Amino acid sequence: MVDSWSVPFVDAFGNSEKVQLYEVSFIDSWLLSRNPIKRFLLRILRKPKPDGRKDALQRQIVYSFGDHYYFRKELKILNLLTGYIFLLDDFGRIRWQGFGLATQEELSSLLSCTSLLLEEK
Repeated sequence: MVDSWSVPFVDAFGNSEKVQLYEVSFIDSWLLSRNPIKRFLLRILRKPKPDGRKDALQRQIVYSFGDHYYFRKELKILNLLTGYIFLLDDFGRIRWQGFGLATQEELSSLLSCTSLLLEEK
């Protein structure tokens, strides 16, 4: 699901040094947040996936364990079973938001909004 957004984004802006891409996973389960299980899970999840790309844009993957209720509420992340994407400006303000599988129209909107933000710099 995330790849439907991130792959076209990396294809379009992979050579830009002004763009950063972060994938953040919220893990709310108390069981998965326990130290032995969390360490094991992180060891498995941290293994890099070689894709052979040498772009300036590097994907940063972040895992956050614990209760994220209020954080998700502020960002209006209502469905825990789907992926969300946010485009932020230099000041951390949300300029664009999408969720679920990307449609062609949504991708076009995301890419054009990103281009406009890059032109403002």
